[in-house]
Amino acid sequence: MEQPPPQAPAGDAQAPYLQLLARGASADAYEQPVLLARAEGAAPARIAALEDAKRLALGVRAEMEGRRRREAELSALFETAHDLAGLRDLDAVLQAIVQRARSLLGTDVAYLTLNDPARGDTCMRVTEGSVAARFQQLRLGMGEGLGGLVAQTARPYVTDNYGQDVRFQHTRTIDAGVQDEGLVAILGVPLTLGSHVIGVLFAADRRARVFEREQIALLGSFAALAAAAIDTANLLTETREALGELERANEIIRDRSGVIERASDVHDRLAELVLRGGGVHDVAAAVSQVLDGTVEFTDADTAPGEAVEVSRTEGHAVRLGADWVAAVAAGGELLGALVLRGQPGLDPVDQRTLERAAMVTSLLLLARRSASEAEQRVRGELLDDLLDARDRDPRLLRERAARLHADLGTTHVVLAARLETAGAADADAEAEAAARRRLWSAANHLAATRHGLAAARDGGTVLLLPLRSGGTASGMAAHVAERLSAAIHETVTVGASAPVADLVARAETAAHAYAEARRCLDALRLLGRAGEGAAAEDFGFLGLLLADSRDIGGFVDRTIGEVVTYDERRGTDLVRTLDAYFASGTSPARTKEALHVHVNTVAQRLERIGRLLGPDWQEPGRSLEIQLALRLHRLAGPDHR
Repeated sequence: MEQPPPQAPAGDAQAPYLQLLARGASADAYEQPVLLARAEGAAPARIAALEDAKRLALGVRAEMEGRRRREAELSALFETAHDLAGLRDLDAVLQAIVQRARSLLGTDVAYLTLNDPARGDTCMRVTEGSVAARFQQLRLGMGEGLGGLVAQTARPYVTDNYGQDVRFQHTRTIDAGVQDEGLVAILGVPLTLGSHVIGVLFAADRRARVFEREQIALLGSFAALAAAAIDTANLLTETREALGELERANEIIRDRSGVIERASDVHDRLAELVLRGGGVHDVAAAVSQVLDGTVEFTDADTAPGEAVEVSRTEGHAVRLGADWVAAVAAGGELLGALVLRGQPGLDPVDQRTLERAAMVTSLLLLARRSASEAEQRVRGELLDDLLDARDRDPRLLRERAARLHADLGTTHVVLAARLETAGAADADAEAEAAARRRLWSAANHLAATRHGLAAARDGGTVLLLPLRSGGTASGMAAHVAERLSAAIHETVTVGASAPVADLVARAETAAHAYAEARRCLDALRLLGRAGEGAAAEDFGFLGLLLADSRDIGGFVDRTIGEVVTYDERRGTDLVRTLDAYFASGTSPARTKEALHVHVNTVAQRLERIGRLLGPDWQEPGRSLEIQLALRLHRLAGPDHR
């Protein structure tokens, strides 16, 4: 009989790709090991192993590239925030923002224009990558070109081919400048202070290109920093003018020196907080000390609504009775507010101090959100790979899980969670989508605190949580349903799989457990038990159909185990009496004839059975389960227990 060709060791096939990963080679270089093997006439098994290793290596490379990109974006935002915190030269900060925007978006050119209220137009301020002098000196009337339209409407605009885009008002001057520079694809986002547009930040390519939503959002973040830098520079200008006035009047100098000292103090403190990664409550504590008051951070749901809306619209802190309120916002999203208690007579410098603290708070919240979302995506991707991937490296999966503080070698439970408003006929689509996002976020938080994983899937959320010592899948399902429902203030139903061990040993283990969890979830909803959590063991004989493995012995033990144990320990005949009782149509008279005992003996045995099984043992549903368990016990024979 012909022997099959030897299989190529996986390590030999992976070695060249590990070297490519180590030196950061381009994607094209990953084709070389396969091409070289084919040229050398390598065995088909060797080529197949190389192909598998190539796919795996490219996947690792893509994940590493994504992480590097996200880290670079977050680093650039922090570096820009640092530049802003230590602002001395406005042009230098704006140039740094444009340079980083161009680098992160990978465009040929990036530039920034500012509005000129005196002339009613907008002019070029800084450029990066530009080579045409006429382009660098452009002025755009309000509504002219893409930039003029962004400045007029305060909305981002993007075009993949500016010369052929009829949405914009083309002028000879603007088109000539764009042609000199050779620009084709252009993205512009507004620089806003409160409700006022003060300029536009652009990223452009000399070839056709489609800008992704994440790139538009990233450029918008840089635009927010640029606007803050301009506002801070204006504040410094105002401060210098105030100092000039103070120098002309010694009494005013004495009155204002303490205020200026506090402003400088809070400037240094906020800069230090940004550099060492402080939190929003650290900012509130620092400003409280400088302003000699109590500053509190409140989230968007509990912030004083009307005052916060005015502050967000005007871009300044507003007075509310004896308090001051400064909105903490990013773009059009309200993140919360800083509230200064009991200081009705706040002077302008202290007011600006509170406003700067609100701006720094928004930057810290955005940074924390970006980091949290990145970790959530990584957890979801790993769980998706466990559920979907068939050809995978168990060692790599364990390493990825370890980086997230999860141990795939322990016993876990897979849980399927679903929002009960999802799919309802009267449900608002936008509100439903928001509720699903809240469910996913709450599930991710729960998974992170329990060293598990979570991902959005099939219109709901799937969780993989380690089973604690002494815990059960049923108890975990009920606990998760309660926690998620309380966290998002919605009804959440949760189905759980039976406990599973060593998820990476067999490719289909996680997928089968998820299928069982979904069956339990569907059963709960069909039985009208929405908002509960359950595993197969909670459904009686129905659990035999729901479970991925048929635990007949467990069902028998849960249903009539007390009676069987009683017979074994005392030598009684309760199981046989119970069997005869149901076989006789629940008639004690016919039961005593079948057993050849007195009817009082039957009554005494039935009373004992009732104490062992509970008072509801003769109700129709429970009775059906008991009869099924008796038959399965009889079929299993004397060695069942």
